[in-house]
Amino acid sequence: MFFQSQERLCLFIDGTSLYSASRNLGFEVDYRKLLQFFRSKSNVLRAYYYSAVLDTEEYSPLKPLTDWLVYNGYTLVTKNAREFIDHNGRRRVRGNMDVELAVDMMEMAPHIDHAVLFSGDSDFRRLLESMQRQGVRTTVVGSIKTSPPLIGDELRRQADQFIELADIATHFMRRHIENRPPRNAAPPVRHPADQMSEHDED
Repeated sequence: MFFQSQERLCLFIDGTSLYSASRNLGFEVDYRKLLQFFRSKSNVLRAYYYSAVLDTEEYSPLKPLTDWLVYNGYTLVTKNAREFIDHNGRRRVRGNMDVELAVDMMEMAPHIDHAVLFSGDSDFRRLLESMQRQGVRTTVVGSIKTSPPLIGDELRRQADQFIELADIATHFMRRHIENRPPRNAAPPVRHPADQMSEHDED
């Protein structure tokens, strides 16, 4: 990993993506240790965490995490997810946070030297390209060791640096998940607060 101790760094964490990758790899994330890990590498100016939540639920399983993040060094970015029934009668939720993440990263570009993106979504490739044109180094944290790989090839190639999540997990692992699905199983639910959150199909 290539980090500079004095560089101004910002974390952009797609909560759904990180949850899915860490579950697939069989561990839970300790967000206090995650922030400490990157602060030990660079001058972290801000750590953004993105997640959509259902406003129809009286209690979200994500709420304890988001409440904790707000008071422990993270900038929480949420929006209400929209629930709908697809043509097969299945419950779906739309709550894509790509626009919010992209806007924040572009706004931070003049103030940082290094942007670290926790996501595997290839739609962010052009965003990284734009950041690089502005002189910002880019790192993507994802996983090719999951089954299926949870990182797009285009995104991985565009980044200045790719970090395999499994390689750094021991630095911020809360605990192993005992009953994780086998490696050839279907991908796990993407996030505790939007368990039905699959990519929009319409």
